[in-house]
Amino acid sequence: MAAVELAAIAKSFAGTAVLRGVSLDIRDGEFLTLVGPSGCGKSTLLRIIAGLETPDGGTIRIGGRSVDGVPPKRRDVAMVFQSYALYPYMTVRQNLALPLEMRRLSTIERLPLVGRLLPGARRKRRQIEADVTAVAAALSIAHLLERRPAQLSGGQRQRTALGRAMVRHPQVFLMDEPLSNLDANLRVEARTEIAELHRRLKTTFIYVTHDQAEAMTMADRVAVMLDGEIIQVAPPQQIYDGPAELRVAQFIGTPKINVLAGRINATGGIDVAGGSWPLAVAGAEAGSVSIGIRAEAWEIDKEPAKRAQGCLLPGRVRHLEHLGAETLVHFVADSGAGAEARLVARVEPVIAAGLSMGAAISARAKPDRILVFDAAGKRIPVSAEPASTLRQVANA
Repeated sequence: MAAVELAAIAKSFAGTAVLRGVSLDIRDGEFLTLVGPSGCGKSTLLRIIAGLETPDGGTIRIGGRSVDGVPPKRRDVAMVFQSYALYPYMTVRQNLALPLEMRRLSTIERLPLVGRLLPGARRKRRQIEADVTAVAAALSIAHLLERRPAQLSGGQRQRTALGRAMVRHPQVFLMDEPLSNLDANLRVEARTEIAELHRRLKTTFIYVTHDQAEAMTMADRVAVMLDGEIIQVAPPQQIYDGPAELRVAQFIGTPKINVLAGRINATGGIDVAGGSWPLAVAGAEAGSVSIGIRAEAWEIDKEPAKRAQGCLLPGRVRHLEHLGAETLVHFVADSGAGAEARLVARVEPVIAAGLSMGAAISARAKPDRILVFDAAGKRIPVSAEPASTLRQVANA
């Protein structure tokens, strides 16, 4: 096991900056997920850690040792690629054994005929076979050892690729979107397998994905990467509930967070959609802000509201998504200045029953779930005002 420390990593391709001074500390034995949209630089960062790319600047330490300029094979890391990178002409057994043969056997000992006659080589090959058998059993692919990759399903190939990395007992596992080639059902199963594997091995895992579900369900911490920079590093629930920036809030979460334009007034309250909401922002200057409301932070009432007040918006249903255990209610509301905002609420099916397209509703945002971001997109603290103030707003 080993901690990984990145300091001011920079990388450009053809004059275009891909990584902009990335610094990140990954704890010993931690499962950290790098999540971000395609092209944000996360795979490039992973390849730099592995030694497959050379950074333009910055330093990397693995297990307290600088690996700047150290070739990949001497970094004691194992990488699992999106394409699995299995040798098609080799069996599963041979694919798993190859990394150990390259490490433990000399050039002569690897020769097909002469090498097998050497006493030392026979002993080493028995140990390699034992290690391969143990890893295959741990990943439930022992019955596949004599098959070739073309005879395996996507999930079986993925486990074989994991096994080839595991068999070396590396200090750090690097995974570059290893589940992207699997179908939806198999991806859920594979997520569980990888998380359980991490708990068994207690080894440092760095996992790259653009899939939010993978990032949020598997990792100890999530690093959100946008435009070549690490924007926020925190446990999954904290990333969701307390995003540091509007960009993070908009990227994390399905459906996408609702955003309304607002304004801090002279008294420190917030004006939204032509009404004053019972929220207070301490120490912030008057000016424009963005109001973020998660889909589950709405309370939908079939009784239409007359106007915006007390975190309440009048709206009209424009679409219903029935997902079984929940329903997504898409609605439009007056966001102020004659503009319409398209919003979505997540509710229980019993609440959505009886709603129809075009029906008038009222949507109330839960005050303790409202997020406020300043004009630069940075989150600012917000709190509900005292109950007496709430009553005054409601009766206004």
